[in-house]
Amino acid sequence: MSTLTLDRREVLKQLITVRNGALVVTGLGSPVWDLSSIDERDENFHLWAGMGLASVTGLGLAMAQPDKSVWVVTGDGEMLMGVGSFATIAAKAPRNLTVIVLDNEHYGETGMQATHTGLGVDLAGMAAAAGFAKTLTVRTENDVSELMAAVQNGPFPLFAALKVKADNLPKKLSPRDGVHIKNRFRIALLGEQEAMNTG
Repeated sequence: MSTLTLDRREVLKQLITVRNGALVVTGLGSPVWDLSSIDERDENFHLWAGMGLASVTGLGLAMAQPDKSVWVVTGDGEMLMGVGSFATIAAKAPRNLTVIVLDNEHYGETGMQATHTGLGVDLAGMAAAAGFAKTLTVRTENDVSELMAAVQNGPFPLFAALKVKADNLPKKLSPRDGVHIKNRFRIALLGEQEAMNTG
């Protein structure tokens, strides 16, 4: 088993400093708690129960909003369930999409069972083989600096696996009402009048 030293929330705090208006889709569990604790805003789209769907949701958003930067922040368990999305993202090659996986090598939402990433499965390697323009495995602070530059400058699509400690950090609940999350996101994206007009 690998040695994990990065604090996922501290790394996310650093990344948020270069968010620059990016739209963020979060996978279930830790990504929601972390982003809600650090930078809760209407431009966050939380997937509370859509395990395996964060990356393809981000792809759809990136294609629909090509002039906006789109980040997906999800966990390794969720990404393993949605690993088939690598091929579609690479084939569509959106020039505004970053997928960030908080890889603590555990299923945090179901009892901290080990995931395959702790047994050598290389998510960044899989994304690279699929055809992502740039992939990173982030293990050190120097790697974090490289990621911060990459999320701003590309090339895209960009994939980063953040190898982080399996900590049980304090949780801050964001809204859990799916209709509310959808509506606030649409209004943030389109403005209230246009969001109402497009139903």
